[in-house]
Parts: sequence; C-alpha cells; structure tokens
Amino acid sequence: MPNFKTQFWRISKWFGAVFILLFIFRLIYGYVAGGSVNYNNNYSEDFFSSIENLRKNYASEKILIKGANYQAVPSLSTNQKFEKTASIKTKSSEFEKDDKLIKGKTKSYSAVIQYEQNVGQQGNRQLHLVIGVNPAKFDSFYVDIQKIGLVKTKEITKVDKTNEYRQLNAKKVSIEKTLQSLNELKSRGGEITDFIALNDKILETEEKLQELGVELGNFDSENEFCTVKLSLYEGATEKKIGLFHRVKVSLEWTIKYFAIIVFISLVLSLTIFVLLLIADKLKVMNLLNNK
Repeated sequence: MPNFKTQFWRISKWFGAVFILLFIFRLIYGYVAGGSVNYNNNYSEDFFSSIENLRKNYASEKILIKGANYQAVPSLSTNQKFEKTASIKTKSSEFEKDDKLIKGKTKSYSAVIQYEQNVGQQGNRQLHLVIGVNPAKFDSFYVDIQKIGLVKTKEITKVDKTNEYRQLNAKKVSIEKTLQSLNELKSRGGEITDFIALNDKILETEEKLQELGVELGNFDSENEFCTVKLSLYEGATEKKIGLFHRVKVSLEWTIKYFAIIVFISLVLSLTIFVLLLIADKLKVMNLLNNK
C-alpha cells in the first residue's frame, strides 16, 4: 500500500508539472501573439480590384539624360510619364466625423474625388474613394490623410508609363496618315460600292483616332494627377486584453490539451499492458507446448 501511494504521488507530480508548463506556455503565447481584441474587416481584400473603368491618372516630371561622354554630349531634358498610386485602408470608431474630415482634407489640397462608393449599414459601414491629387501635393496629402482614423494597411506604387505614352503617340501618327490617305482616295472617282466601302473605312479610322485621343487626353499636363485609393471601415475601438481574460483563455486551453494528453497516455498505457499480457500468455503457451 505505501508503495502504491508513492507511485501515485510521483505520477501526480509529473502530470501537475505538465499542466503548469502548458498553462505558462499558453499565457506567454497570449502576450507575444497579440495584445488587443480586434474587431476588424479583412483588410487584405482590395475593394477597387473588382471595379472596372476606374479613371487612370498620370503625371510627368523632367528627367536628365546624359551622354556616354559627359563632355562631348550635352545633357538632354525629357518628360517621364508615370502612374503613382497610394492605397490606404483605415478603421474608424467615429465614421461620420472621419468621413467629413477626409472630404475636408481633400478640398483643402484642391484634390478631386473621382469615385465614391458607400457600403453597409450603420455599425459596419465602408467608404471607398478614389482621389486625384496634384503631383506636387501628393506626398503631403498622403502623410496628412493617415492622421484620420487608425491606418491598418498602406502602400505606394509607381509605374513608368513613358514607353506607353510614346507608343500611343506613334499609333496616333500612323492612324492620322492612314486617314489622310483614305481621304485622298475619296476625292477620286469610282464605283458607288467602292465609295461606300471607303466611307465606312474612313468612319472606322476616325473612331479609332477619337478613342486614342481619349487615352492620350489622360496624359495631358492639365489632367495630371496622382491617385489615392482610400477605404474607410467603421469599427469599434480596439480594447486591451485584461489579465483575467488572459488567465481564463489560458486555463481553458490548458484543460483541453491536458485532457488530450492524459487520454493519449491512458490509451498507450492500456495498449502496452495488453501487449505485455499477450506476450506473457504466448510464453506460457510455448512452455506448455515444449513439455
């Protein structure tokens, strides 16, 4: 009997130590993994990726191109066309107030709201804006707008569009030459069917030229903007997790996984015990057979 008590207390101490270690591990993990209760949306989703035909904003800046031999070849100045876009996702516990602040800030920077979408019911509202900002004021606006609400994600991308701009201009020249040639043919005589076909071809070419003109119009200096894509999400203020809550969560987790460990240990012990009994009986059977 004393031997049984000794074994029982020894096993109990081991299980107790495992329980305490699990509890301490989960408590430390809670502090390391996160320090607040977060009521937020999925900020990894991009609302604007599902919207088609959003206005493209382009800007330009002077860049110097130096010759291979700095003394022999003078430096040349040329326009670089680029598309610069900032994406900001912000959470607000004062949605209407921050909505007004954003629009007021946009107006103070002489920026233009080019797209606006309001989504959701009160308590879970979303505001999505595409704002065109003067390139010279872009950096200041980008920094200033982040002071509204609680910024969750932000990024800036800049894409060179110089080659695309040059290709569009080259295409325009080519279409203009084609249109000129077609108009010259129109002045000559010919069959009425040929004249109708030629006229249709001229109309088709003029339509292509107009579409190209719209694309090139985005590159005009008077339309130069950088883009800010701003998403404002309504949500409760993040709350710090208290010690009592951490202890409660850690205790629940520890009890759950401690019970799993105990169950697995019992199953393994019973399995080993049964295997030993089987092995012992096999030895007895072998002894009887030998006799």
